[in-house]
Amino acid sequence: MRKIDIFDTTLRDGEQSAGINLNTAEKLEIARQLEKFGATIIEAGFPASSPGDFEAVQKIANAVKKSTVTGLARAMKSDIETSWEALRGAEQPHLHVFLATSPIHMEYKLQKTPDQVVEIAVEAVKYARKFFPQVQWSAEDAFRSDREFLVRIINQVIAAGASVINIPDTVGYATPQEYGALFKFLKENVTGIDKVKLSAHCHDDLGFAVANSIAAIENGADQVEGTINGIGERAGNAALEEIAVALHIRKDYYGLETGINLHEIKRTSQLVSQLTGVVIQPNKAIVGKNAFAHESGIHQDGYLKNRGTYEIITPELIGGKTEPLALGKHSGRHAFSDRAISMGFDLSADKLNEAFVEFKKLADRKKEITEDDLFVLFTDQQIQTNDVPVYKFTDVQVQYATANVPSATVTAVNPDGKTVTATATGSGSVEAIFNTLEILVEGEVHILDYRVTSIGKGRDALGEAVVNLSINGEVSIGRDVAQDVLGASAKAYFNAINRQLVKKHSQTKVSTAQRV
Repeated sequence: MRKIDIFDTTLRDGEQSAGINLNTAEKLEIARQLEKFGATIIEAGFPASSPGDFEAVQKIANAVKKSTVTGLARAMKSDIETSWEALRGAEQPHLHVFLATSPIHMEYKLQKTPDQVVEIAVEAVKYARKFFPQVQWSAEDAFRSDREFLVRIINQVIAAGASVINIPDTVGYATPQEYGALFKFLKENVTGIDKVKLSAHCHDDLGFAVANSIAAIENGADQVEGTINGIGERAGNAALEEIAVALHIRKDYYGLETGINLHEIKRTSQLVSQLTGVVIQPNKAIVGKNAFAHESGIHQDGYLKNRGTYEIITPELIGGKTEPLALGKHSGRHAFSDRAISMGFDLSADKLNEAFVEFKKLADRKKEITEDDLFVLFTDQQIQTNDVPVYKFTDVQVQYATANVPSATVTAVNPDGKTVTATATGSGSVEAIFNTLEILVEGEVHILDYRVTSIGKGRDALGEAVVNLSINGEVSIGRDVAQDVLGASAKAYFNAINRQLVKKHSQTKVSTAQRV
């Protein structure tokens, strides 16, 4: 069977979504899960874009062994050299270098002539091949490029040593028929096209990303690029879980393999959603919470008689089988540890102990501990970093009466280790908490977005608070989960602030190491 490579760019193109800002520990956690998911290639980031991205790409390259790890680079020697330093420890060093080829990009963004663009692309690929055994070259905005010019530049980058040619629909403009036809045209007209792989990279501005990706496969693409849950700039990228399941369910039609471990889809989707703070829409194909729900009486009747009447995909296929819940306030450490392992977590003894303490606290307050509750507990511990001085939340008290102005008092430990307390008012309880926190935190803080959603069902369900803010002009997103949504809101605020402290600490370490 023909094999289609899956190129995952959740950590690069996905993280470019507005409001997403992953730290190194979170990126590493997602990368390890993408390895279990079976991604052929993981694009870990853009090493030259920031010290934080450099550190994350370097750590992922050294940690991931079963998937190829790559990084993005502009067609510049400095970008290529920085990428090599980040990726040289990988099992299979791989570089993704790009340059725009459409008339509008060449004229207004690059301000280069077509001849200059060809020269820059060829020199970049030749230089990259001095370091990397595998080089992928991307024609940014390829779909809106002149076809004859595409053939010309691809001919030359293949001759220069590129092993993969990516043809992105960067702005999501193509229709499936048009995009497939472009791949067919290139297969028929590019010299040496049989020596390289063609890759498809689609954005979802018109809702065609998955359909376009499959049209490209039908017309010669051997690799598709996308993200988990379809996150990405603007309307997002092609959702890899949708492509993988579509090719599996319709194997009778396509006759293709991807190598994706379908049983890891739910966990991968859940992890990416939690760490990015991007909620999955309920009716999202494959991973939405309603994807396997049957509300209509007619549907329910048919489903009960034979699941196949209305269910072409089973929850078990994507790792969604519900385990019997046997954990509660009387459960022991051994059973708790076993559940962590069965859910795919590899926690140190110290982190497992911390998670167990939080589990016991939750079990005293909550009647039923669900799989979602456990996932949050384990994930929070897995991405914990304790080597940076940060703010530590201690307590929040809110006074509220219908006829009075709400006030909040917050106590915390600041990065210097001092216990600090402040009180402020607001038009509502949450605003009072945020106004109080602005007094405690050093720096200029502005709330950009705030939301609370429930995890699980029932009146004792956990509430997840997500706070998107800017501190001293730097955007950061924070999350926390608790039964008390006001407490979760305060801790999510601190989480956003602490992420910036950790980021600056990491950047300082990387900059110091690079100077040495």
